[in-house]
Amino acid sequence: MLLGVDVGGTFTDAVLAAGGRIVTAKAPSTPADQSIGVIAAIEAALARAGAAPSEVRSFAHGMTVATNALLEGRTASTALIATAGFTDLIELGRQNRPELYRLCARGPAPLTPPERRFAAPERMTPGGPLRALTEHAARKLAEQVAAADVQAVAVTLLHSYRHPAHEQLIGRALAEAAPHVSRHLSYESVGTFREYERAATTELDAALSPLLAGYLTRLGERCRARGLAEPAIMQSTGGLIELERAARHAALTVLSGPAGGAAGAAFAARAAGVADVLCLDMGGTSCDVCVVDRGRVQEQPGGTVGGRPLALPMLAVHTVGAGGGSIAWRDPGGALRVGPRSAGAEPGPACYGRGGTEPTVTDANVVLGHLDPSVPLAGGVRLDRGAALAAVSALAATLGLSPAACAEGIRRVACAEMAAALRVVTVARGVDPRRYALLAFGGAGPLHACDIADELGIDRIVVPRASGVLAALGLVAAPQRRDVQRTVLLSGERLSAAGIRSEVRALAARALGALGERQASLTVAFEVRYRGQSFELPVAAPAAATPAQLREAFESEHEQRYGYRDRNQALELVGVRVTATAPAPELTLDREPGGVGIAGPAVIALPESTLLVAAGWRGTEDGSGAIQLERAR
Repeated sequence: MLLGVDVGGTFTDAVLAAGGRIVTAKAPSTPADQSIGVIAAIEAALARAGAAPSEVRSFAHGMTVATNALLEGRTASTALIATAGFTDLIELGRQNRPELYRLCARGPAPLTPPERRFAAPERMTPGGPLRALTEHAARKLAEQVAAADVQAVAVTLLHSYRHPAHEQLIGRALAEAAPHVSRHLSYESVGTFREYERAATTELDAALSPLLAGYLTRLGERCRARGLAEPAIMQSTGGLIELERAARHAALTVLSGPAGGAAGAAFAARAAGVADVLCLDMGGTSCDVCVVDRGRVQEQPGGTVGGRPLALPMLAVHTVGAGGGSIAWRDPGGALRVGPRSAGAEPGPACYGRGGTEPTVTDANVVLGHLDPSVPLAGGVRLDRGAALAAVSALAATLGLSPAACAEGIRRVACAEMAAALRVVTVARGVDPRRYALLAFGGAGPLHACDIADELGIDRIVVPRASGVLAALGLVAAPQRRDVQRTVLLSGERLSAAGIRSEVRALAARALGALGERQASLTVAFEVRYRGQSFELPVAAPAAATPAQLREAFESEHEQRYGYRDRNQALELVGVRVTATAPAPELTLDREPGGVGIAGPAVIALPESTLLVAAGWRGTEDGSGAIQLERAR
């Protein structure tokens, strides 16, 4: 059996797959210690399958521990060692402002306060050392860090991506003077050339890793006590890594939860025979959206999480605070707003009967009759319509609306937030959403799919039968993966076919060695720009690409993104990333004859979610169990 467990803001989902059959289960998430909810969901799934823990061959896990710790400010005490004169690099950041017309608005504060920043008396240039770091100076730095009584230290020196000797020297000194401190060297954690992004990512990695390591240690102990396999952990790239590596480098898992949903969406789209889809994963706390082209989730070389840059490859997932548990409220101007604050798992929406009193999107759906109180939700949650009506009515009174109008308004505002998120990953990137199908999943996604499709002009909707636990199913289908990247800065005569092959071969050897899988497949991404540009575009090209092939791939992407190409401008190859991917587990679902026709308006109860089919939509259930809807002509 293959096991996947995904932790959400409200529920923890488990999927067991074996022999074309899947068994699913849900348990309430346990924010104080997510491993408790994980084990509860696993035990529920095993009980439904009538199986023993020893029958589980592999266990893949996606969670939000690192993400939540970052967003809530619950990070480990961290020190920063930087080149002398550059200790305030992260605080200075870039000159761009988070809000253009609010001059007083600031980005998030560094995770290392000034008193925990230490200057390394060294200076490295792209060509080598300008001021060498001595062993005595390295030992003195290590002793200062040990005296600071911190849990982790980030070491980020200038140009260490090319010349890591000074960082390695400090790392050895820290291992001797402060062996209890978690050590994070930027050349290992990131390896790219931009000082600010590299420093901020290494700092984030250091600040989150002790907390994630504590959680994964507890989870591993609980699994061993029950005879379960050790879990592999989902990365932000959509591939799995070993528990030990995830514990050492928490920055790799910041988008672990959304990545599982994206992987599940890609699997479901292929099973339904749909190549291009827009993914809408609406859970209890947030909504994640992404694009699947030709069966593959779009990726990006870096991104921003909680206002902080993360210079690591990740799936191109965009998140907004619009989930089933998102709280509706009246702003000072009298407008109805939804989220980003959520009722979470405890106490949850008012209709859950656990003490919640504020109106949420789920409460609105109960008031409007889209969720039946007589039918328990997944996880055994029984809905209380009276509590939902009381919560919505209280907000409606402040807005001068009837409870029904207020509930409809909550749905419309939430749908507008999700449609705007989909525009970020489509229209803002030059992609027409109308040529895609909308694949809606998560516990609440299918309830809002028709409204969002209408908003974006989409004519086709796909709702997998396992939509409520699709992120967990994606974990089951995910492969092991390793990414290795390096800044090369090749241009002019140095940008040759031989130079490109040399860089790719060296990185491929590192990626395959880290994966330890002989049958792994390799993919290569090149970061290219016109010489003189400040930022580059990632493009896919053959591993043995020639400069001419790189130019064609880059200019095609540049023209799509910016509307022009310049054949007379010189190119610069900024970086190379090689990805080694092991064969994915063999996962097939039993196919059955298609179901009866469906026509809106209708409410369809799925095993872990509910589909609302609006008037003007109709469709059928296909052989994979997915419901495919089309706009009636």
